[in-house]
Amino acid sequence: MQMYPVEEAIRAQKALREAAGLGPEQFPIQAFVGMISDEVDQLRQLGKSDDEIASLIEANSSIRITASEIAKNYASAEERHQHS
Repeated sequence: MQMYPVEEAIRAQKALREAAGLGPEQFPIQAFVGMISDEVDQLRQLGKSDDEIASLIEANSSIRITASEIAKNYASAEERHQHS
């Protein structure tokens, strides 16, 4: 199975959206936290709190998120892999 880095997928999607006359794709908080739940799980296993994870997100992007939003929208491993 061929794999691609997220940066390449985003670059390709951006080009396609621009060619189609569409703006950048927007994600509701539930979808965003669902997408990062693997990373949240790993960071929690390393002892990071949801406050620390929210701070890390905010320090490295324009996304503003709280620990409670992470906790509320976190997708468990079962939820993340139910469609696999």
